[in-house]
Amino acid sequence: MPETTFKIALIGDVHANLPALEAVLAHARLQGATAIWNVGDFLGYGAFPNEVVQRLRNEGALSILGNYDIKVLRFKARDKKWRKSKLPEKYLAFQWAHNNLSKENRRYLKGLPEECRLEVAGRRVLITHGSPVSNEEHLLPETPEARLRELAGVTQAEIIICGHSHRPFVRTVEGAVFINTGSVGRPEDGDPRSCYALLEVDQGVFKVQHFRLEYDVTQAVAALRAHGLPEAFTQMILLGRDLDYILQNSTGRL
Repeated sequence: MPETTFKIALIGDVHANLPALEAVLAHARLQGATAIWNVGDFLGYGAFPNEVVQRLRNEGALSILGNYDIKVLRFKARDKKWRKSKLPEKYLAFQWAHNNLSKENRRYLKGLPEECRLEVAGRRVLITHGSPVSNEEHLLPETPEARLRELAGVTQAEIIICGHSHRPFVRTVEGAVFINTGSVGRPEDGDPRSCYALLEVDQGVFKVQHFRLEYDVTQAVAALRAHGLPEAFTQMILLGRDLDYILQNSTGRL
């Protein structure tokens, strides 16, 4: 990127929620973003797996795989095992995502890396899904500083962009900046609004701002119900909570 001033939309954990993604992309354009970096988990629980993958491909997003994407790609091989070992709702989420991906988009996902390293304005950047050592490690606003310091020491990166925990934050440890994008399609912090981060680079100075956005939840909910997907999936996006929370706090509406 030769420009001295530019903005990048940092997104992740869309989880097949197309209305939320559309709201984020529209907002990012209005902010002047000229690139999209996606930390993965295109798929899961939402009604629009194929549409989300295609939309981000059309946008020319720089994307990596999330842990959920990897599991969906492995679904056919693990089907019988997961049918017995996973909660019915989780099994159905994998099955739905797998069965509703086009062959072309499945091939596209298989070709994506699990992390990406690049240099921006002289700074070493790592784009990963979970943490620099595991795509299933949750980095949170309250992750101990000692853990972040340990991770910073092994990355050889100055900016680490991640997702997976669905919890937005920016933290600086030992000169390394950790940016969690938050979740576009399935926040889990009790705020159901979509979330993403905007990275601005201005003459070598980096600034980060998170945005929480309203979106057409009605469309997302209607699609889930039209396809006969579990009501728990609807409650996840309405309440901004994960599946375990919804199942544990169900009062019979599921």
